[in-house]
Amino acid sequence: MFRSAIFSFLILIVLPTFALAQDVAARCAKVGDDDKTKPIPAALVPQARQLFGFSRETPNAVIRKGTSYRCMGGKTWLCNVGANLVCGKADASQSLPGAAAFCKDNPGSDMIPMAATGHDTIYEWKCVGPNAQIARKIVNVDSRGFIAENWKPLD
Repeated sequence: MFRSAIFSFLILIVLPTFALAQDVAARCAKVGDDDKTKPIPAALVPQARQLFGFSRETPNAVIRKGTSYRCMGGKTWLCNVGANLVCGKADASQSLPGAAAFCKDNPGSDMIPMAATGHDTIYEWKCVGPNAQIARKIVNVDSRGFIAENWKPLD
């Protein structure tokens, strides 16, 4: 009797978690593309831990709080934010107000910090005199406009 109570308790805990992971995969397969990022369910924490190389000591709550998912091409994709990692859409603007303001205050600077450009820009910027100018492209975007290197597919 005690064993069946424990088994029933475990089923009540494990099945909903498994179902949430399956629901995410099924949802992505159904919608194809959905650019709205969402927090991962607890069921995806083990995959996120493996994909992003988290240690065993990293609390599940930390992984879950920093990891999002979205649907692209019918698959589930994960992103984990970091100091310079953004999970939102990339900024491909060829004119940035923050960069322009920086160059007015720092004409001729050979680089503009991300604090001025934002971390979601796909370019490295510099000042040519008092004007902000793209120096070079530094990241690629995927077919949906997100920084490709920040997103990993679940297989």
